[in-house]
Amino acid sequence: MNIANLLQRPEDEENERAQNGNNRVEDRIPLHNGPSDPRTAEPFRFKSAGTPQTHDSRSSSATLEADLTEGSSAPSAAPSLTSSSAATLPSQDLDTRLPRSSSDDLPPPRQTGHTSDPTDDREFQEDIEAFEQAEEGGSIVVDSDDVASDAGYESDSRISASSSLAASIRDYAFENGRRYHRFREGQYNFPNDDVEQEREDMKHAMVKMLCQQLHFAPIGERPQEILDIGTGTGIWAIEMGDQYESANVLGIDLSPIQPDWVPPNVKFMVDDVESPWLHPRNHFDYIHSRHTVMAIKDWPRLLRRSREHLRPGGWVELQEVHHFPISANGSLMPDHPVAQYWSLINQGLTNLGIDFQATSHGRLADMMRECGYVNVTQKVFHVPIGTWPKNKVLKAVGLYWRTILLDGIQAIALGPLTRGCGWAREDVELFLVQVRKAYHDNSCLMYMPLHIVYGQRPQNDY
Repeated sequence: MNIANLLQRPEDEENERAQNGNNRVEDRIPLHNGPSDPRTAEPFRFKSAGTPQTHDSRSSSATLEADLTEGSSAPSAAPSLTSSSAATLPSQDLDTRLPRSSSDDLPPPRQTGHTSDPTDDREFQEDIEAFEQAEEGGSIVVDSDDVASDAGYESDSRISASSSLAASIRDYAFENGRRYHRFREGQYNFPNDDVEQEREDMKHAMVKMLCQQLHFAPIGERPQEILDIGTGTGIWAIEMGDQYESANVLGIDLSPIQPDWVPPNVKFMVDDVESPWLHPRNHFDYIHSRHTVMAIKDWPRLLRRSREHLRPGGWVELQEVHHFPISANGSLMPDHPVAQYWSLINQGLTNLGIDFQATSHGRLADMMRECGYVNVTQKVFHVPIGTWPKNKVLKAVGLYWRTILLDGIQAIALGPLTRGCGWAREDVELFLVQVRKAYHDNSCLMYMPLHIVYGQRPQNDY
């Protein structure tokens, strides 16, 4: 840890801002505010606080069509490299399709009290068991009928034709057949096309299904100012704006891919969070970041800036997956294609200046403390890869996560391996064939830890 970096003072940031030139304000591109009366505007639909809502969306190409009903353990047909993503969740948990930028298809929130319907009680108990088993210290119960490799799923992450239309409207960069952001080109090494947007919204659905909440930091019932770093499609920011009507929610991202119809208290802006911030200091009650470990180069600097722009007593929360797979039974060897894949991704991102190991060994929590945060708390949940858990909720979470990883297998690999390791695209595609097959090896009981880390700016920090 570089102590000098941790002790960087505000005047150092002013010098950094000056070095970046005088056009910083022009670089920040506000996109759109909510409509004056979104309740009369379609396709966005308002619902009560805490209830998922829909907004402008396109149908997902990653449909979930495998039968997760209890006892369905028969393997399906062999994979085809040209087939579409296919896997099915139970009808009571999810519709047959997961639209982009929509959370209506998530399992509805369970009743927290006693209900007369025994099915509701069983589902509620499944939720409780899933949370307890997945949290670090628990133990995920294995479904012995589902441990064999599942060869009936294959992913096709080719770009959809609608991306060409989007490119004619907004300025994007294209590389290796995928669409990337143009603003601060190269800062983020992953696509922003329709396929990737669908995958990002599936990540949101997976985390929400596992955690049953949008955040863990105790921000109170009426936060005023919320910042979402790396907002992506904006789905988390939109749901937070709906849940906390008292708050102004600002989502920032390098890509202008958020929907046009949003709650009136939600705004989006194109910005680079690793450049000096233009937001007021002592301003935000809560700063949130999720799934940005593949993008952030300097976590201590980001945490220092977050602290400066939080109000005293405000909270920052990071939700990041440690992408190095772990085996619950210790059978995952370093030469396993999935383990090799993530080792190469780490090498490529490291060469590109990304600290991909920030989620390891409690480092995010340690960095928070070193940057002056108090009441730092870390929760770790084990996210299964595949359908090997016995618990129905964790089985669905595992199917979601494997689908997300398979649909993103090309998007994740192209930038780090071609830009960071100098591979040819053809070599990347050839390597991915064996990785796709290996993801269906349920016998390894693979999972990835999801780290939820939050900390508070001291109340007396003025």
